[in-house]
Amino acid sequence: MKVPDFSNIRHVLVIKPSSLGDVVHTLPAVHRLKLTFPHLRLDWLVNPEWSPLLEGNPDLVETVIFPRRDFKGKGGWARYRAWIKDFKWRPPPDVVLDFQGLLRSAWIARQSGAKCIVGLSDSREGARWLHHVRVPVNPADHAVERYLKLVDACGAKSGPVQFPLPVGRRPDGIFHASVPQDFVLLHPFSRGENKSLTVAQVKLFCEMMAPIGVFVVGQAALSEDQLALPSSAFNFLNRTSLTELIWLMRRAKFIVSVDSGPMHIAAAITPKLLGIHTWSDPRLVGPYTPEAFIWKGGNILPRTLADNLLASQVRQVANSDIEPIVNFVLERLAK
Repeated sequence: MKVPDFSNIRHVLVIKPSSLGDVVHTLPAVHRLKLTFPHLRLDWLVNPEWSPLLEGNPDLVETVIFPRRDFKGKGGWARYRAWIKDFKWRPPPDVVLDFQGLLRSAWIARQSGAKCIVGLSDSREGARWLHHVRVPVNPADHAVERYLKLVDACGAKSGPVQFPLPVGRRPDGIFHASVPQDFVLLHPFSRGENKSLTVAQVKLFCEMMAPIGVFVVGQAALSEDQLALPSSAFNFLNRTSLTELIWLMRRAKFIVSVDSGPMHIAAAITPKLLGIHTWSDPRLVGPYTPEAFIWKGGNILPRTLADNLLASQVRQVANSDIEPIVNFVLERLAK
C-alpha cells in the first residue's frame, strides 16, 4: 500500500501517547502537516499526564486520552477492554500516523478502523507488521527529524520547525508577590538513571550564581530540609504543573537542565539553554534548537557540533564541573 493523497482525505489520528520529550518532538511534524493540508481534521491520542502540552493547540480538533495507568493492577485488562470498546465506537479516521512505533500503539491504530496506518521503519516490538506503510528513517537521526520524515512522506511541505506549545499559566500558588524579573531556571533531577545532579551540586550551583536568583524546578523525592538553598534561590520542586513550568521557562533568562522531558520543552521555547548529558547521545536526544548548548564529558559546546568522539564519552557531573557551568551561564547572561 502507498501513502494516500492527503488532499483527498479528511480525518487523521496521531498516536503519540508518551513520553513527555517524545510528545514535544512530534509537535513540529503535526504542525507541518496541518500547514500543508489545512482542511484536515487532526486528533491526537495521548496519555493524560502529557495532555496539557496540547492544550489550545490550533492544529488539533480533539485530544483523545489514553489512560494507560488505569490498566495496571487487578482488573486492568477489563478496564482496557472497556476503553477499547468505547474507542472503537468513535468515527474511524481515514489515516493513522503511529509516531510511537510500539506494538501497543500499532494495535490501537488497528482498532481505530482506519484503512491506512503509517509508521516508521524503526518501529519496535513487531509494530511494523501492523502498519500498512513504513516510512524509511535513519535511527541515527534526531527524533524531530525522524518524525518530520513521516509527514514528508505524506506530502507535507518543508518549512521552519515550529513547536506550538501553550503559553503556560502563571504559578500563583508559589508567588506571594510579583515574579522576579531576572532568574535562571535549573532543572537538576531526572527519572533516568545517572542523569541527575546531586543535592550538593544543586546547592553549589545556586551559591555560585548568587546574587542572581535561581528557580529549582522539576520532580524529586526531597524535603525542604534536604535541599536547603541560599536566600537567592527558590525551591519549586514538586510545586508546578506542566503549564506552569512552561510559563516559567518563557520568562527565564537562561535554563540549565539535565537530559529529560522538561529540557525538550525548554529547547522548544528558547535557545537560551544548556542541556547536561552524562551517558545519552546529544545528537539523538539533545535539545533540538541549533542555538542551544550541551554539556558532555566536561565539555560545553553547541549541540550541532557534537561528534562520535564526544557522544561516546560517559561521565557523571563532578563537583568541580559546577564552576565552569556557572561561568558559562554568566557569560551567556552577559551577552
